[in-house]
Amino acid sequence: MSITALIIEKVVAFISIGGYPSLLALMAMESMILPLPSEAVMPFAGFLISEGKMSFSLVIIFSTIGSIVGSTISYYIGKYGGNPLLKRYGKYVLLNEEHLMKTESFFAKYGGRAVFLGRLIPVVRHFISIPAGMAKMKMPSFLLYTTIGAALWNGFLAYVGFLLKNNWDHLERYAKIMDIIVVLGIILLIIYFFVKRKSSQK
Repeated sequence: MSITALIIEKVVAFISIGGYPSLLALMAMESMILPLPSEAVMPFAGFLISEGKMSFSLVIIFSTIGSIVGSTISYYIGKYGGNPLLKRYGKYVLLNEEHLMKTESFFAKYGGRAVFLGRLIPVVRHFISIPAGMAKMKMPSFLLYTTIGAALWNGFLAYVGFLLKNNWDHLERYAKIMDIIVVLGIILLIIYFFVKRKSSQK
């Protein structure tokens, strides 16, 4: 079994066993700076919907609550910790400082709307709550934009998973290619940390 297929199996099993609370927990982690993309969670929830094991409305509700919880935690990390905290501990959760800087620029450009738009943009959605907290954005506005953006994104991914119900085996066809991408990503990550460590030593 390929790495990708194994991940798919474990994610589906985790959500199947834990149900909606597991989905909530996974999406809370996804909305923080932890390296867990929603693309690895919501489509499989959609698949379980097609199997009749989950309700579409409850999937959206619980996943969105999870997104709100994770985003709110990130908001307060940004508000009370800011850059010093992230620079010190960010490496332990694979925080890319360059991505954070780009997200801060994105927030500075679009303001409150960035929280909504950021939920729809890869990479940015993991960090967008932090600059919102650093800017001390008003919590009602933050929650409103986060809720709308997260619900739309989660619903879209769940629907994609639902549509794949009769073509789930198609993912297997690309598993080997995805495995190569994953392995290359890990190798590049190792090289990055090695080079960075050597540079700091110098």
